[in-house]
Amino acid sequence: MNGDPALAAERLAPPTPGQLRRLLAAEGLRPRRSLSQNFLTDAAALDSIVEAAELAPGDRVVEVGPGLGVLTRRLLASGASVLAVELDPKLARYLRRELAGVAGFELLEADALDVHPREIYPGAPLKLVANIPYHITSPLLHAFLEGVRPPELAVLLVQLEVAERIAAAPGQMSYLSVFVQNVASAEVVARVPAAAFEPAPEVDSAILRLRRRAVPAVPVGDGRDGFYRLVQAGFRQRRKQIHNGLTRELPLSAEEVAAALAGCAITPDRRPQTLSMDEWVCLYATLGGRLAAAPAGR
Repeated sequence: MNGDPALAAERLAPPTPGQLRRLLAAEGLRPRRSLSQNFLTDAAALDSIVEAAELAPGDRVVEVGPGLGVLTRRLLASGASVLAVELDPKLARYLRRELAGVAGFELLEADALDVHPREIYPGAPLKLVANIPYHITSPLLHAFLEGVRPPELAVLLVQLEVAERIAAAPGQMSYLSVFVQNVASAEVVARVPAAAFEPAPEVDSAILRLRRRAVPAVPVGDGRDGFYRLVQAGFRQRRKQIHNGLTRELPLSAEEVAAALAGCAITPDRRPQTLSMDEWVCLYATLGGRLAAAPAGR
């Protein structure tokens, strides 16, 4: 255990809702709905996040939206180095005061969506561990997973519905499922009730773990844009049969789509949410060249 007094055992416990309200009042802070500021006050949920992150001394962690540093302290106590990215200037000021001088802690006062992942811990593996602001879940995933160096492991506290959508199996897939699962395996580790936060959000949450694949299904490069174009086309017509949806959305003939489906052993009356990652990749392997040669849109 780190011997820094800022990481003493009694300081690793989250505040109770009452303690949190008093702390916020003393600091002149009010939770900002526009920034999805819901502070975690449940020790079991914090334990689950840290355990899911599989931390070892020396790990490099990016934490988005550290808030009052409740999770940050746990991450630092594990021996990890933490780059905390905080947008709210008042919370950033609090964190600087509370964790100044703690070995391994670095604070970046910025919008996480303006920080390019390749500039973080350049040349070294990293983990993304955070109770993220829920309104930036999708753009944050796109920012960190798209590129040549996605996190080796991401453990994120997100809305339950979003976590289930990302980790969905064929039958419940969505564009977001395919986008994430192209790069990482996804699993819901634990459900976290709304009462675990102060103020309580309107929905339950979940701890989502994403483990980077050794080799993505569709590698980084020009071809990946075409793959996403194909998948997006399918899900824009998610209530339609896959043959009809792709024919309507893409500059391809019905015969071309039918031949590709047959080549991948996909019956044309299936819905897009039933296709597996392998089936989407097979379709792209067949249709990708034609999409690249065709103009975008219809």
